[in-house]
Amino acid sequence: MAIHNAEIARIFSLLADLLEIEGANPFRVRAYRNAARTIESLPHNVEAMVREGADLSELPGIGEDLAGKIKEIVETGRLGLLEEVKSRIPGALAELVAIPGLGPKRVKVLYDALGIQDIEGLARAAKAGKLRNLPGFGAKIEEKILEELSRRATAEKRMKLITAEQFAEPLLNYLREANGVTRAIIAGSYRRRKETIGDIDILVTCRDSDPVMERFVTYDEVEHVLSKGKTRSTIVLRSGLQVDLRVVAEESYGSALQYFTGSKAHNIAVRHLAVKLGLKLNEYGVFRGETYIAGRTEEEVYRTVGLPYIEPELREDWGEVEAAQQGRLPHLVTLADIRGDLHAHTKATDGQATIEEMAAAAKAKGYDYLAITDHTKRVTVANGMDAKRLAQQLEAIDRLNERLSGMKILKSAEVDILEDGSLDLPNDILKELDLTVCSIHYKLNLSREKQTERVIRAMDNPYFTIFGHPSGRMIEERAPYAIDMERVMQAALERGCFLEVNAQPSRLDLNDVHCKMAKDMGLKVAISTDAHRTTDLDFMRFGVDQARRGWLEPSDVLNTKKWSELKSLITRA
Repeated sequence: MAIHNAEIARIFSLLADLLEIEGANPFRVRAYRNAARTIESLPHNVEAMVREGADLSELPGIGEDLAGKIKEIVETGRLGLLEEVKSRIPGALAELVAIPGLGPKRVKVLYDALGIQDIEGLARAAKAGKLRNLPGFGAKIEEKILEELSRRATAEKRMKLITAEQFAEPLLNYLREANGVTRAIIAGSYRRRKETIGDIDILVTCRDSDPVMERFVTYDEVEHVLSKGKTRSTIVLRSGLQVDLRVVAEESYGSALQYFTGSKAHNIAVRHLAVKLGLKLNEYGVFRGETYIAGRTEEEVYRTVGLPYIEPELREDWGEVEAAQQGRLPHLVTLADIRGDLHAHTKATDGQATIEEMAAAAKAKGYDYLAITDHTKRVTVANGMDAKRLAQQLEAIDRLNERLSGMKILKSAEVDILEDGSLDLPNDILKELDLTVCSIHYKLNLSREKQTERVIRAMDNPYFTIFGHPSGRMIEERAPYAIDMERVMQAALERGCFLEVNAQPSRLDLNDVHCKMAKDMGLKVAISTDAHRTTDLDFMRFGVDQARRGWLEPSDVLNTKKWSELKSLITRA
């Protein structure tokens, strides 16, 4: 049975949650959390590394003990330590930690005082008003919990894009090996690169559908076969991901791909154009009456209704059809356009590599520059740096730059925005930096007005460059804090500041809507990875996906520029 990185990461995350509820040593808890992040973000399959006898302890943040536990998971599908902890603390308690307003300490109070072990028990107690009088709770927290439980009850179950990739891509490659398959591609929201995925649609062309359908339903990760037919079958994987496989004719490949890529709203807009031309457009092709006239390629489908090809990321009915008609489609930014990364951490705070190691990884990508942005002192949990330690790091970067050829390490920091809008370090050290990434890491619950004013006041500082992960959200984990993004963007424009598209797959912040808002306002952004290890630099592709969904072109992105041009852009008058 195959074990994916996401499954190993889930086990370590669950273990960390339960240990934290139990009151275990914070450093031990953090080690498992870091291991989960490392495993989830690795570009290569950990199971394959174990099978090949690789030394897992050489992975960032993975020592011999964790390497042994990873091997145990791969070989047995379980972790003995997790089962042991579950025998003391119900595993379902970990689900409660992710509820906004709760954390390990409050979850422990719920368990000890009311015997609450799961979401259902929490809902019953909250509805009965039993939470407000518990230590550390109150009426407002009880109300927030009820609102979140109500939202979750109606929300569609979705999976982060990076997690969906780990299940979808191996399945796609497996199907491509079926006898007679000529083409296989994933369509749907996955192809449009949405930040979360509900299910997977795979299209295949082949000489005979029987071999590929049989191979599909007997895949070793299938939990349930919902249907099996000649042209369509549906399975549910062990991960809970539903996958539809459709076999389409060669002459219908383009029209089927256009149809099943979606979005529904985009398809309706395109079909309206077809109707105006007296045509019928569906997944089988473009027809005039009963006569087939197009459908082999997507380009052919769009051309038939009078449009140029529209990139999948744009197909949301956000004005792309009108832009196509008027010759105004954006020439979207690509990964090849990126010349550097403006947000990366090292061992000096909560990263897992040295400056030299991060520099070597960036150089291997062909980057012109990499900004080292370790945390400042307010982020105590990450061993944030004070002015003295930052000054020492700047000296180290100067020495490294003297030895480097072909690229430059930029002197920077991820500077906390304090509650009053001041920055976490004095200007006499900030002025020594090439740029700053200024972020909010605490007091996320301020009112919309106060949070907005906090950021705008921070932007008044002449050494504020880029607003990092501007909404503070964690996808499927933490909602964005309340903030008037339009006002913030306008303030950035007026002051010569910029916003970040944080490419970390659990953030993707700015979201696609705000990326487009920035473009429409003429505000440039930085696409940065927030890398905490060398492999995290690979997250850049997720940031580029998000930027493309927001219509961004190379000219809209700071780090598509050479350093000399970028330096001029970010220097405030």
